[in-house]
Parts: sequence; C-alpha cells; structure tokens
Amino acid sequence: MPTFSAFDGTNLAYHVSGEGDPVICLPGGMQDTEYLGELGGLPAHRRLIMLDPRGTGRSAIPRDAASYRCDRLVDDVEALREELGLERVDLLAHCAGANLATLYAARHPERVGRLALITPSTRAVGIDATGQARLELARLRADEPWFAPAFAALEDIVAGNATGDSWAAVDPFFYGRWDAAARAHLAAQDGRRNDKAAAAFGAEGAFDPAATRAALATFDAPVLLLAGEVDMNSIPGVVAEFAGLFPAAELVVQPGAGHYPWLDDADRFVATTAAFLKVTAPSA
Repeated sequence: MPTFSAFDGTNLAYHVSGEGDPVICLPGGMQDTEYLGELGGLPAHRRLIMLDPRGTGRSAIPRDAASYRCDRLVDDVEALREELGLERVDLLAHCAGANLATLYAARHPERVGRLALITPSTRAVGIDATGQARLELARLRADEPWFAPAFAALEDIVAGNATGDSWAAVDPFFYGRWDAAARAHLAAQDGRRNDKAAAAFGAEGAFDPAATRAALATFDAPVLLLAGEVDMNSIPGVVAEFAGLFPAAELVVQPGAGHYPWLDDADRFVATTAAFLKVTAPSA
C-alpha cells in the first residue's frame, strides 16, 4: 500500500483501484476508507485514490492530536496532491469528508478540477437541518416494518431526550433499504472510527462558515452535490442550500437512496458520478 509523509511528518496511506486519471476520495467520520468499498463500481471509470485519514486504517497516529482538526487536514490533502505529482486534482468526498474537501477548495481553488460531494455534511458552511425537517423526511418511511420504534427514537433525539439506544434505533433511516446488506455494511464499520480524531475534527477554530462561503462564491470549478432522497443525515433540502453557494453546482437527488447511495443503487450512483467526472483534471 502506498504511503507518503504529511506536512508534520505523519505517515499517511492510501488505496488505489481502477485505471485512468486519479480522483482523490475522502471518507467521512474520521474512519478509514473501507466502508466506501469500490463506490458501486466507480473504478471502472476512474482511478480512485482513497486516503485513510491520519489516525485511521493504515495511516499513522500523529504526535499532535490537534492536527485532527478539519482545517489542518487540508494540508494532508495538499501533500497527497504533491505526492501524486498533479497540478490539479478531482476530489470526491462523502459525509464529513465533504467539509474537508470544501475547505481544500476554498484554500486552493486553483488546484481543484472537479468536486463531487456525496451526501455531504455542511458544517463547514454553517448549514444545518432542523429537527422538524428531519421528522418530516422520516415520515416518508412510514410503511417500513421497522418505522414505529425508529421514529419514536428519532422524536426523542429531536426533543433532546436521546439515550444510547435511541441512536442505534434510528440506524435504518440512513439506508435506502434496511436489508441484510445494509446491516452488514453498518456492522463492518464498528470500531473503525477514531473517536479521538472525530472529536477533534470539528473543534473550535476548525470552521469559519462566513469566510468559506465567501471563498466558494468565486470557486468556478464544476461541483456535483449528490443527495439521497431519504437520507436522514444529509437531507435533500440542506444539500440543495449547500449547492446554492457555488457558481457552477449541479444538484442530484438519487431516488430511494439514503446516506450511502452507492449501496442503494450502484448503477444509478455510478452513472451520475462517472458522467460528472468524465471531463478529467489535467495531469502533470
């Protein structure tokens, strides 16, 4: 597995699959890239460079835990670009990884060819969903056999009365189909997140939404924002608001998809992302 040295000397690892021009892939949740799998078959169209964030997977734990902060991780992405010898890169990011990709685009706009944000977190730009909006979206699943206890748990979370059991009970809302494959995908993530890193990721000073919004207003590279129709984490209305911050953004809402759209309908997901990425970033 290839590795490189980050700005502070931390040894970082990345996984490579597929052929063609590279796309740097950034996972969410300060966990390794294992849960992304092959993104539904995207390596048939582009070469994926999947970065294990510092402190996860095969990447080393840094000496300074403060380096887990999202704005500081921008330098890790830049070091990877330099390692690959590219003038510009295409970026694909999922969930919380979208915050990192967004900060990278704001700081290094000239280094980004195309930016694909998949069911993105929006903390970096100061957008959030209301509890009521999440409840309204959840009601779309009312015919599901697991709905009643999951919805009751969601109501407790929104009301501020959550318990540990509440968070586990709402897991089905993050998948378009709560089937054996979804359960296996969720179980495979157990223990792969670096909780210390996740806690530091959004620490004070990590985000400056006003400055980031101002930078994105002049970011003229093409941007894809892909939302899942029933995704409880990154609800479509919030992703649409995020899309409005970019001059050249395309919003796609994948029907029936949750937070992991490549699992819910791999063919549709790959068709959308591959079509967006078909114009590649120039190589060095």
